[in-house]
Amino acid sequence: MRTLRLVTTLAVAGLLAGGVALVAATPASAATAVFSVTNNWGNGYQGQVTVTNNTSAQITSWRVEFDLPSPSSVSQSWNAQQAASGSHYTFTNVSWNGTLAAGASTSFGFLVNGTGTPLNCTVNGAACAGGPPPTTPPPTTPPPTTPPPTTGTPVERYGQLRVCGTTMCDKNGARVQLRGISSMWLNWETAPYAENLSALRWMRDNWNLQVIRAAMGVEPAGAYLSDPNKARTQVETIINNAVTAGVYVIVDWHAHEAQNNQSQAVAFFGDLARRYGHLPNVIWEPYNEPLQVSWTNVIKPYHQAVVSAIRAADPDNIVVLGTPTWSQDVDVAAASPVSGTNLMYTLHFYSCTHGSSLRAKGDAAIRAGLALFVTEWGASNADGGLDGRACLPEAQSWIDWMKANGISWTAWKLDVGTDTTNLLSPGAPVTGGWNNYLHGHAPFVVSNMR
Repeated sequence: MRTLRLVTTLAVAGLLAGGVALVAATPASAATAVFSVTNNWGNGYQGQVTVTNNTSAQITSWRVEFDLPSPSSVSQSWNAQQAASGSHYTFTNVSWNGTLAAGASTSFGFLVNGTGTPLNCTVNGAACAGGPPPTTPPPTTPPPTTPPPTTGTPVERYGQLRVCGTTMCDKNGARVQLRGISSMWLNWETAPYAENLSALRWMRDNWNLQVIRAAMGVEPAGAYLSDPNKARTQVETIINNAVTAGVYVIVDWHAHEAQNNQSQAVAFFGDLARRYGHLPNVIWEPYNEPLQVSWTNVIKPYHQAVVSAIRAADPDNIVVLGTPTWSQDVDVAAASPVSGTNLMYTLHFYSCTHGSSLRAKGDAAIRAGLALFVTEWGASNADGGLDGRACLPEAQSWIDWMKANGISWTAWKLDVGTDTTNLLSPGAPVTGGWNNYLHGHAPFVVSNMR
């Protein structure tokens, strides 16, 4: 008779309860089940389950089921297909991890909102600890949970952000999907729309903007390398306005060959981290869109240097890392991620150019455990929409995909012009009030922010 063993790490029960988990000794031939948490943020945790074929023959599928005491719930999972009926959860293998050779293992992970731990666990119909499936659940009295507030500014509601599994969570451990807009290259903007506090408040209140991206150009004439004082002033104005308005702000080193100016980036981010890293509003983006260069030999070492400078002063704010080929090859980065905490990876798309094949790269990165952030996108061709065309059905597929995966985004770009991705039409005032000045893909962007 074939048996299948589920191996987890039950130490998590002790972590969550504040005590020590005790596991009774079992014969060597018995299945074992121990539970552990890979990340714990008080009101939620990240769990992992490892399924092991404890037989001498190959198996071709597996199914794990358990109950969670109310009001705890699974908010997200990866590396398994999830189904739920009330508080009962079922996880089955996906196409690539169902077949296990004798003694082989595979893992899936999940996020739990709440502190309840799995009960009545079975694997392929048998108890996770071996023997028949459990019939009588042990009594449990889960602690009450407090839902996050629904009023106040975004930062008042969500507070300090963190990476939890493959998504972003707020101060209470609940999943967050930020939505907002990016500035134009600050060195090329037609007017200081992104630096205006009244405009930022108007977007927060009328568009439901939660995050603004300060796209600080680095390499072109008039950008940071040739006029650092002007660029710093623009970025710090946007940061300070975001703090006043209670929204999040992405500080974007908007470059395509940042590895050639690594020392300047290290100095820039190290300085801003010392002065603004204590604020929960700030998200760092050290490399907008690397070109088609090596992740392991060029981009990753650059990120390691800049992240080290940031972490010297700011231990916890999220850092979003650019990926090869104009921030599309997230699957390549997933094969050798940067070590550290609260790190996310950049994926950019333009819906007239990019479709399901790029989403497949994103899916692969998520399966590998990466957290993604779409810091730039447009319902246009990859050139930003020079032809004025918008591809809204494909853009909606992207919106749905980002929502399903809890991926935050900022749309390109807050400026006036004829490109599809210019959000404003001529005559738009700098201070906001743009209901009659929406241009290009702006109506689509705004409707998906609200």
